[in-house]
Formats: sequence, C-alpha cells, structure tokens
Amino acid sequence: MKATRKQHGDGGQVFRITGARTGLAEDVRGRQRRYVISMAIRTVAVILAATLWNVERPFAVVALVAGAILPYIAVVVANAGRERPPSLPSTFVTAPARPVIGAPRGEDEQPPRDQG
Repeated sequence: MKATRKQHGDGGQVFRITGARTGLAEDVRGRQRRYVISMAIRTVAVILAATLWNVERPFAVVALVAGAILPYIAVVVANAGRERPPSLPSTFVTAPARPVIGAPRGEDEQPPRDQG
C-alpha cells in the first residue's frame, strides 16, 4: 500500500491513504467468495433443471442454460484482476494565492481616469 506525503507549514507530515487499493489477500478472498457463490447458484440451477425436466420443461431449459453459462462468467469475474483505485482529487492541496496589496493612496489623490 502506497501512502503519499504532504508537507505542512509546521514541518509535520500527513499521510493520505484514502485512495489506496485493498490488500492482495483481501482482494483474492473477495474473488474466491464471488466464485463460490456463482458455483452454488450454478449447482442449484442444474439440480432444478434435472428435477423439473419432465414437469416444466421450458423452465428446466432456462435453468440448464444458466447452469452451462455461469461457470464461464464466474471464471471471467474471478480472473478480472484487482480493482482500480477510485479517482480522487489531487493528494496535495495548493495554498490559495494571497492578494497583492498596493501602496496606500493619499486622501487627495484620485485614481487615474480613462482618457477617452
């Protein structure tokens, strides 16, 4: 996990990790969990297809097709890789520009007028 540093005027360092990705072990666990859930749904679909084949054939065909397609989808999702970190604003906050203050004018001095 990479943290970025930001310097403050008092010399202290602040680390921002809000945009950091999840750890590798947690990411693998999440992908394994999604795969197991997909395979459980596939198992239920195949059992439904076998059970309903002679009772409700159109529903059984849909369940069989779902049971045939789900392994491919589950493998593609499991092997999709790590998630992208969310796009956040810049880590470093720029200081606002201070307005330039001109020399004070005398009370009798008038601002220059446009000659037009």
